[in-house]
Amino acid sequence: MLRRSITECCDLDHKNDPAILDAWLGNKTPQMVANWFSSPTNFSLVALSEGVVVGVALLTGAGKLALCYLLPEARRQGVGKALLARMEEQACSWGVKALQLHSTATGQDFFARRGYVDAGKVRSPYGVETVFFWKQLDAGAEAPDGSKRKRFCNCNPL
Repeated sequence: MLRRSITECCDLDHKNDPAILDAWLGNKTPQMVANWFSSPTNFSLVALSEGVVVGVALLTGAGKLALCYLLPEARRQGVGKALLARMEEQACSWGVKALQLHSTATGQDFFARRGYVDAGKVRSPYGVETVFFWKQLDAGAEAPDGSKRKRFCNCNPL
């Protein structure tokens, strides 16, 4: 599912370049993904539709959204939004103050519409330019001007 999502949904990013695809997909093996999902420092979700995996998401204990991918047929149906909302809830439960991620060009608008701040471009290890995004999660944080920040989740301020 993950490999298919990258291959079919992220063509804007990899431009069907075999070298980029090989590098991007290189660590997306069943065993490696199973290791990521079973790590006690990660939180993972799988979205199912009629018994078929249509989406995956992975959050690290450091507050990085490492994976958030959907099958082409699951896009624009609320699956990605639900996965992301649950990841934000989990980050809050861990006391993470801000969530961060590296988005492809394909996902850039999705994250921006959900309150993520574009902090600039970063080249990925597999040769794709990504956008570094972050989102403040803690409700009690103050903005630099002293005003309260908008609350993005139902976190309890520490």
